Amino acid sequence: MSAAETERPIYPPVRPRLSVEELLAAKNTQPITGLEDSEADTFESDEELEEFLASTYAERRRDIA
Repeated sequence: MSAAETERPIYPPVRPRLSVEELLAAKNTQPITGLEDSEADTFESDEELEEFLASTYAERRRDIA
C-alpha cells in the first residue's frame, strides 16, 4: 500500500480553536445594547402578526386532531 492509501482524512475536520471574541470579530458582530437591537420588521402591523399567529395555532391544532 502506498502512503496515500493509508492516510485517511480526519473526521470531523480539525478546526482552529478561536475565542468568543475572535469568532464575533470574524463575523463583524456587535453586542446587543438594548431590546430594540433584537427587533425585526417581519410584520408590517400588529394585525398581520395576529393573523399569522392565529393561522399557526390553527394549523397546530389541525395536525393534532
